[in-house]
Amino acid sequence: MKKEPVVEKTKVKVLRDTEASLEADGNVDYGITGANSIYSAILSRNEAVKDAKRLKTFLELRDKYVTKHILFEDPLFPANDSSLFYSQKPEMKFEWKRPSEICEDPQFIVDGANRTDICQGTLGDCWLLAAIACLTLNEKLLYRVIPPEQSFTENYAGIFHFQFWRYGEWIDVVVDDRIPTCDNQLVFTKSFRKNEFWSALLEKAYAKLHGSYEALKGGNTLEAMEDFTGGVTEFFELSEAPADLFTIMRKALERGSLMGSSIDVSTRTDQGLVRGHKFHLNDSRIRLIRLRNPWGFVLWKGRWSAKSDEWSTISTADRENLKKQTVETSEFWMSFDEFKKTFTKLEMCNLTPDGLQDDVRMTWTVSVNEGRWVRGSSAGGCRNFPDTFWTNPQYRLQLYEEDDDPEDGQVVCTVVVALMQKGRRMQRHKGAKFLTVGFSIYKVMQGQNQHLQKDFFLYTASTAKCKSYINLREVSERFRLPPGEYAIIPTTFEPHEEGEFILRPIVFVSDRAHANKEIEHDGIQGEKRKKPKVINFNLQAEEETEEEKKFRAIYKQIAGEDMEICANELKTVMKNVLSKHSEIKTEGFSLETCRSMIALMDTDGSGKLNLQEFKHLWKKIKAWQLIFKQYNQNKSCSISSFEMRNAVNDAGFHLNKQLYDIIAMRYADEHLNIDFDSYICCFVRLEGMFRAFNAFDKDGDGIIKLNVLEVSCFVYFSGLCCILCFTSLKLKSAFCRNQ
Repeated sequence: MKKEPVVEKTKVKVLRDTEASLEADGNVDYGITGANSIYSAILSRNEAVKDAKRLKTFLELRDKYVTKHILFEDPLFPANDSSLFYSQKPEMKFEWKRPSEICEDPQFIVDGANRTDICQGTLGDCWLLAAIACLTLNEKLLYRVIPPEQSFTENYAGIFHFQFWRYGEWIDVVVDDRIPTCDNQLVFTKSFRKNEFWSALLEKAYAKLHGSYEALKGGNTLEAMEDFTGGVTEFFELSEAPADLFTIMRKALERGSLMGSSIDVSTRTDQGLVRGHKFHLNDSRIRLIRLRNPWGFVLWKGRWSAKSDEWSTISTADRENLKKQTVETSEFWMSFDEFKKTFTKLEMCNLTPDGLQDDVRMTWTVSVNEGRWVRGSSAGGCRNFPDTFWTNPQYRLQLYEEDDDPEDGQVVCTVVVALMQKGRRMQRHKGAKFLTVGFSIYKVMQGQNQHLQKDFFLYTASTAKCKSYINLREVSERFRLPPGEYAIIPTTFEPHEEGEFILRPIVFVSDRAHANKEIEHDGIQGEKRKKPKVINFNLQAEEETEEEKKFRAIYKQIAGEDMEICANELKTVMKNVLSKHSEIKTEGFSLETCRSMIALMDTDGSGKLNLQEFKHLWKKIKAWQLIFKQYNQNKSCSISSFEMRNAVNDAGFHLNKQLYDIIAMRYADEHLNIDFDSYICCFVRLEGMFRAFNAFDKDGDGIIKLNVLEVSCFVYFSGLCCILCFTSLKLKSAFCRNQ
């Protein structure tokens, strides 16, 4: 009998801006490659480009300005309207002031940072403030984000720094202490103490991370919770809450998880709470929940409010104990049943192992796995588009560790799958919005590591999937699945939509869990991602030379507003730049060479070059051009293929005989000469080859192990035909390079 294709319905929920913001205006072995995926390895070979300007640490910058006795002014986040808004000029007149100009005796932190230090200003970012309030309840997490020993007295130079988690890495963000004011009052977040400024400066650092203060208007508490902890989030519609929600919340708090809640639509409930506003949850050890309003005052007038009759139903000791826990007027209690009826959403952030307190037992494990949807290749859309769905990225998930509490007698494994979009909020000023994304999970045969084809999805129903596709930064879902192997398919709702993402499975493990975890992507096995390192987010501005100013002018004229160029545009830029250098006699570079240049210098995988990447490329070309001149004795703008060996050696590349032969056959003309275009193309590809090899050579022994798919990706991205020596699937270096 003929097989009938499986028909699956895919739900989609597109949130308007106000809904998306959710606030008023005002062991388990589990598959997936993290840092060792093909995409990450190939892209990481371009990391050196980011050193084109030296990254300065906070201490280096602070000590520099302390020594000079001047106050730091951040050139990357200037005290002007560009740091405030991108869509319109603000109506009120802002004045940027340092804390010493606002009050006497300014302090960074007074009597410890706590939730009462956070009061919302005119910016619609209560989602952020709710997350900060949660953060203050965990001192270890708090001082990871807010490094201690910063002050307005000792070693003060008008510079402060904060640390945020960004897609698998902790980054250090430096800001100066000039804050937006109006009539000498802070306009945005402030402390109830007039001389305390840690919360205002934290908000400023977070705004810098996203490009402007306006970029923080409207958001989801989970976003900030993740950026403060590196945690994996869950999102519950309380109208569809699982029966064991209270148990989930209680266990989450025991694990140190953070939680927040909200009510949709901007109106007030009958009990006084504002719809569309954010609250954060402090406790749920009994079936009462303590909440806090970031606005700084209590709105709740229902059961268990301050003057309700319910307080008379419990003992005096319990009543006094509960009242002691609500130390501020912005905190209040609510019964769990009332909470489910009143609130719309519950947001939960499960901490990753590096964020947990030392005395909290780790009962789950997580991996960070990078990927992207590329138009015409891997942006296949959801299951509604069967002709392209199979082309989406595929990740293997292996579940073997069983839960301690079986479900209806069936052995199951608990896993939370989280799909996060990268960089969309930072690109708001370019009109970027969150894509509508989701994922499906399919049961696969053990050892079935190849990319699943179209027919598999046509005749196989998904085992599990997210409830609906939605245009939030992250979509996550909790599942209880039988042990076995699965494929996770992250997709956009519509095909041909490009974007980057990270996929994180959080696998809950029992006390019997094994310590050895592995990850796999499209059948390519790797190692568990290492603990993220802290990198610096702060480029020290330098004075541009006259040549750099000319570069910028030519570049901007061709690149346009996005200040990025594709291969065709690079060809034009190079022709214009080279025409101003009489010592380089050439008509420019071919399109093939320009594509190789972009593959070499592209640090973000966009397929284009920004100005910084282009300038770094030009420095390389100038260095290689000097070598070219040494062997271009007859001024013919070409060198002999025999001299190419010496030129390659002078550039720091040392190859074996077969590779020198291949270069001559590939790049020399019928007269055995190599022109400047071919010469540069060869060097660009050699550089790419070495970077690609080093990206895979994790232990530095000059040997890498690749499967067939990785070999094809390696050769494609390096762009150089070369002699490869295979021994038991181990690729040995046919070349070496001076470091």
